[in-house]
Amino acid sequence: MKKNFEFIAALAFLGVVGIAAIAGLPGNILNLLIFMMIIALTAQGWNVLGGYGGLSSFGHAAFFGTGAYTTTILQTSFGINAWVGLVCGVILGAAVGALIGFLSFRAGLKGSYFALITLAFAEVLRILANSWDFTGGAAGMMVSINNGFAYLQFSDRRWFLLILIGFVAGGLLLTRWLERSAFGAYLIALRENDQAAQALGVDIFKIKMQAITLSAAITALAGCLYVQNFLFIDANVAYGSWISIEALFAAIVGGAGTMLGPLIGSVLLLGLGEITKSFSGGIAGVDLVVFGIILILCVAFAPNGIRGFVADLWYRRKSRGKAM
Repeated sequence: MKKNFEFIAALAFLGVVGIAAIAGLPGNILNLLIFMMIIALTAQGWNVLGGYGGLSSFGHAAFFGTGAYTTTILQTSFGINAWVGLVCGVILGAAVGALIGFLSFRAGLKGSYFALITLAFAEVLRILANSWDFTGGAAGMMVSINNGFAYLQFSDRRWFLLILIGFVAGGLLLTRWLERSAFGAYLIALRENDQAAQALGVDIFKIKMQAITLSAAITALAGCLYVQNFLFIDANVAYGSWISIEALFAAIVGGAGTMLGPLIGSVLLLGLGEITKSFSGGIAGVDLVVFGIILILCVAFAPNGIRGFVADLWYRRKSRGKAM
């Protein structure tokens, strides 16, 4: 599968979603698409570190929650513009990523040790946010309702979906650049064999630091947008394991380390989850069972994700055509 085709196909899909939204969609479908885009953006953030860098994280909630709380506090306590709060949330989220990266990579942590340390940081932040008054404690925080572009709130939610589509498209552009850049090549080299990359002169500490900082920034952006959609945040939502799992699942099921993977995984998992809930009579947890089944099937039959599975079929068919 050629990269240009993938990129154009992804943009075309986002374009169709945007046009459909403008033309008019039922409220429940619109809400589902908004949530899909938020999860897709979060998965794009995870994919930079876990997919391309091979540094799997179980604690991306640490970055998501930091972005969410930063923009909420700045808006509610200081009356700062939502866009400024968003930028500050991204910067602070990236700083948290850099801190975790510095402590982890200086200690030489990788593999399951790195994954667990990210999970531990997310849990510590959840406990702190649940205890501090300025984060709202266990009660959480609400963002005041103020419709308008400056507040990133709209009475017509189609506009918010279009903004989200723009950010996800930006994530695709970033991934496209990553795959073509020297930084991306170094990152993939670390994933394949970090010792060999270091022997060839790659500064593995620097590359890992850049990767986790970029990954954290994208994930924090998703957290900021989550708050602007739901207008509420608390510690269990912001720093809960659910968002780390959603990001990880979406990227792995769609195809970790690929441009299309996070988008495919988000659409597939959330779409099937919603369909399952509709036909299950509202039985709690059915969507999670579906997620688990999909992950097991992917590990067993499509270890490179849906994108990788389709690409393999494409190449096999092409090879057979040439052989004939």
